[in-house]
Amino acid sequence: MQPGDPGFVADAPPDPSGGPYPVILSSSKVATIFAPYVVSHGFAWVSVDGLDSYPKMSLEMIDQPLDILFALDNIASSPPESLEGLIDAEHAGAIGYSFDGYNALAMSGARIDPEYYLAQCPTPDDTTEAILSWLSAFDCAPAGEWDDFAAHAGEAITASQDGLWQPMTDERIRAVMPMAAEGWWLFGERGLASVDRPTLIIDATLDELYPENALIFEHLGTQDKALISFVGPDHMMVFDPVMVARMAHFAVAFFGYHLQGREDLAWYFSEDFVAQHDDLAWGAYPGK
Repeated sequence: MQPGDPGFVADAPPDPSGGPYPVILSSSKVATIFAPYVVSHGFAWVSVDGLDSYPKMSLEMIDQPLDILFALDNIASSPPESLEGLIDAEHAGAIGYSFDGYNALAMSGARIDPEYYLAQCPTPDDTTEAILSWLSAFDCAPAGEWDDFAAHAGEAITASQDGLWQPMTDERIRAVMPMAAEGWWLFGERGLASVDRPTLIIDATLDELYPENALIFEHLGTQDKALISFVGPDHMMVFDPVMVARMAHFAVAFFGYHLQGREDLAWYFSEDFVAQHDDLAWGAYPGK
């Protein structure tokens, strides 16, 4: 059931009959858009208020993923009284769109590669240059104050034997769904090779803000990965209710399969399913 369906009730009381429910994690901004479509399919949703987009790279690249992980810890140890016994925090998924897509990607097991990022400043290499736009959040400000940036992240993250920072994730996060995300310049090829859990990327073929999703997908280390391209829309498809409902379809199927163990849902985010829709493409869209 989703908004607009007969019988849909906003702010309905939780149904204990199917609990505990796997939990989806995101910013509250993204939850406001997608949670009404998803939670009635047997999920709990935990979101963090105050997380929002940023015009350029900043400490938010560290703070936002850690805030979401902090929320997971809290909901696991101290669930709201009305939800006790209803949240399965051991089976969590991370989802996000745009700035929050970066957060989901950060919780995939990806690792920041300081050597790669710092090598892009002040002159990006051809690979990074090709995916930048005038609205890109890529910025060299952290490079100019790298010691402070690393100190803010903390030694638990920055400690390394291979040059890569430690992933900002948790073993309870079992699948991630970054949509229209960013992050290539911070993770690079080596950092993305560390991704170790199922990942579904949603992309818009005319997304001029973050045209890096195919590049990110190509270098994900996990073998359990998929990229579904929406043919025609741009980055702002997230404000189109029809597009939101379709993205939510994939969220229900993907997380249902990986968090609920619903093998019957695998087809609904498969290559065969995508092939039935002229305005969807499996993998990177040709020419993008």
